Order: sequence, then structure tokens, then C-alpha cells
Amino acid sequence: MKWFVIVIGMILFLGCKKGQGDFLLSGTITDKTFSQAHQGSLAKLYKVPVGTTQQILIGSVSIGPDGVYRFSFPRDKMEKYILKVEKEGYFDVQETIYFSSIALKEENIRNYSTTAKSWIRIRIKNNLPVDSDTFEYIKQQGKANCAECCPISQQSLNGDVDTSIYCINDGNTLYSIYYFATGMTGGAIEGVVTSAFDTTELLINY
Repeated sequence: MKWFVIVIGMILFLGCKKGQGDFLLSGTITDKTFSQAHQGSLAKLYKVPVGTTQQILIGSVSIGPDGVYRFSFPRDKMEKYILKVEKEGYFDVQETIYFSSIALKEENIRNYSTTAKSWIRIRIKNNLPVDSDTFEYIKQQGKANCAECCPISQQSLNGDVDTSIYCINDGNTLYSIYYFATGMTGGAIEGVVTSAFDTTELLINY
């Protein structure tokens, strides 16, 4: 009986140890603007307990010349994990990884990318204004659906217009708008490639 109890105890102990285990999460972060590794960025991994919104930091790693990040962490029962990658001048990476999608017996590879920030200054000027003049425009190409992005809906300006509108964009990519104004026989499209880490001007006279 004594040996039976010892054997059962060992089985339970080893079974629990094996069931716990560690997750291994890794991947590559790419700088799409310059087609290279996102070197110098900081990757942070958070865990979110079931039924909460609390983000608990598991650890952080600096991204080196190969762009690779790697986290090894205990298989605690969580609702999800959140990976954040930050670097000045770039859009943040924030990805949610659900507990149910992570395998225990293999490396979990998640590759992500980001882009450098740039800005456009849309300078709009009415050269011969009257109060009844209208100017309407809508984004055609450019960064959308981000916290800092300009709206994608149609915008209107009236009367004596001499203004500048600043919008954020992916670096080294085209930003364009479609516009039409009083006195025009049709609409027009104007755009410019915005330089990474800089502000590029687009001038529209009407």
C-alpha cells in the first residue's frame, strides 16, 4: 500500500508539471517603410486575466538587427495576451493573441510589421472668395482607421478659405484627395508622396 501511494503521488506530480509547462512566443517585426528589420524597437508582452481588462506586464525585449523577438512564459490560464511594439517615429504594433490560439508543445510564431510616420499639410486657398463659395473634399489614398488619422468622410469648407489641414500618413507613400469647388466643371484629384519622419505640403488653389 505504501508503494502504491508513492507511485500515485509521483504520477500526479509529474502530470501537473507537464500540464503546466511554458508557452514560447516568437516572431519577426518588420519595418515596411524601409523593407528591413524594426531594429531598436521595444516589444512588451502583457497577460489579461479571464473576465478582466487588466494588462499585466510579462516582460519586454529590445529588437535587434534581425528583427526577432522571443518570449517564454508560464502557461497560466489567461483570457488573452497583448503584444505591443513601440519605437519613436513609427506606428505602434498592438496585437491580441488569445489563450486558445497558443500551442504548448511548439513554438508559436507571430510575425508583424509597421511603418514610419509622416505628415501632410494640405494648404487650401480660395484666391477670389465670395461668401457663397464651397469647397468639398474626401480622402482618396492615405493612412486610415488609426487614432491619429484624419477622417475618411467628406469634408466641407465655405467662403473665404485660407487654411492648412495636417494629416498623418505612412512614410514614403501617396496621400491624395478628391475635391470639387464652386466654379469647377468637375472634380479633381491631387496627391503627394509624404516623406518618412517629415511633413510634406500639398497646395490647392481654387
